[in-house]
Amino acid sequence: MLNTPIISTIVGILLGFLTGLGTGGGSLLMLWLTAVLHMPAQQARTINLMFFLPCALIATILRLRKGAIPLRKLLLPALSGCIAAAVFSIFSNKMDTAQLEKLFGVLLLYTGIRELFYRPRKPK
Repeated sequence: MLNTPIISTIVGILLGFLTGLGTGGGSLLMLWLTAVLHMPAQQARTINLMFFLPCALIATILRLRKGAIPLRKLLLPALSGCIAAAVFSIFSNKMDTAQLEKLFGVLLLYTGIRELFYRPRKPK
């Protein structure tokens, strides 16, 4: 019942909205695919990447056009992120899927707890 084109479209729109805001739509997509649709983790990770790439590209282009992101500040983190993604993608293919799922779960728990107790710093 949850794996219908209409439900998938609604979930895609909501997660695309969250991704555009920069709030972690990809993490929620992983939860949706694995916990709700019972998709194998490796397949869910691949779909998550294919979902994230165009969403992130569009959001980045729009923010660059608006001047919200100085291009000079974007290049080094983007390059180092791409290198880390390639290295750890190769590394994760050699890891046990159950172990990766547990690590991802710990990451989500940490992130959720941090968000619950996050307080913006006062400017100096």
